[in-house]
Amino acid sequence: MSGGAGNGAAVAIETATETVGVAVRTPDGLQAEFALTGRRRHVETLTPALDHLLAQLDLTPRDLSLVAVDVGPGLFTGLRVGVAAAKGLGQALGVGVVGVSSLDVLAAAARAAGHRGPVLACVDARRGEVFAAVYGSAVHGPGASGVADADGDTAPVLGPGLFAPGDLVDALGRTQGGPLMAVGDGAQRYAGELVGVPGLIVAAPALGFPPPTSLLDLALARVAAGESPADPAGVVPRYLREADARINFERIDRPAP
Repeated sequence: MSGGAGNGAAVAIETATETVGVAVRTPDGLQAEFALTGRRRHVETLTPALDHLLAQLDLTPRDLSLVAVDVGPGLFTGLRVGVAAAKGLGQALGVGVVGVSSLDVLAAAARAAGHRGPVLACVDARRGEVFAAVYGSAVHGPGASGVADADGDTAPVLGPGLFAPGDLVDALGRTQGGPLMAVGDGAQRYAGELVGVPGLIVAAPALGFPPPTSLLDLALARVAAGESPADPAGVVPRYLREADARINFERIDRPAP
């Protein structure tokens, strides 16, 4: 099994939120990206998007030597689609898979956009909850590339966890005392509650989902830092919560008080 992307192209698969995203990069730097937001058409969109990007770069799946995938937390169905696609691709090609947290990807995207202070990465978990983590100030200087380090910028100082917005506000109030940039669709949805935290600013909608290019950057940085891609069979989603269908079934099956 191939251990890295040095001898071939790399692909990133992003399906943790309502956005379906794919990014491909060749060893000589050519890159293509696709993202569709708001439709929740993960199954119908993912494979055609990947085929299209590979064709634009004159590549075939056999040219890939690394697969990166967002393993969550996020939407249950989206994660299943993305992780299954990454595992299938890795197994078919005999290459390793790098699984990256959606919250780490959002923090990396904030760094790539130039934000050097603390970051709140916040993914909408539905049912009035969010998945969230806080990342400390960037270790890079002002002239840095903006790509998150494998062991520095993406080390959370709070979380990751599942929070009701009010509980997250309370936790932030206990841990934060300065400027804080909030990114992700959870931050967008609950901006009204989060702006009650002193110093917190909700980022523009452009940082409302984990970008596939940031996922690819982060995965490649971790491999360059010595992380070994995993065997595809061992890559699993990180849900942080039971699936909605199971929770609803348990509620129906629970005896009335």
